[in-house]
Amino acid sequence: MDLVLRCLILFPLVVVLVRIVNRRELSSLEPFDVVLLVVIGDLLQQGITQSDYSVTGAAIVVTTITLLSALTAYLNWRFPVLRTTLEGEPIILLENGRPIERNLRKQRITLAELAAQARQSNIPALDGVRYAVLETSGRISFITE
Repeated sequence: MDLVLRCLILFPLVVVLVRIVNRRELSSLEPFDVVLLVVIGDLLQQGITQSDYSVTGAAIVVTTITLLSALTAYLNWRFPVLRTTLEGEPIILLENGRPIERNLRKQRITLAELAAQARQSNIPALDGVRYAVLETSGRISFITE
């Protein structure tokens, strides 16, 4: 039961921390960010299981985390009010070819990164973009004129 209680405490903490840190796609993370995610995962495992290395303990933890994840997904689907809390909302980074500096700064995205993403979407210049939107998935959508 101790393992389940630790999962119940740490799972919401992870959800909050992931929401706070950033919403970039895994493919666009810097190597340091990937290492940080692995370290956080290891620290979580240590905090949840402590010195319990049994198969039963691992099964309890995996089952609890899976059920909490499924519950979070269900609540996200069932209650739209929670959706913005759990997933966030799309953020406009560029409007009519002009960057919205406040939003770029808040998301820690440089104009050069935004331009690189546009080029990967076959958009040669940002001045032809009506909107660039950072989606809740971490992808940047470009709406051209």
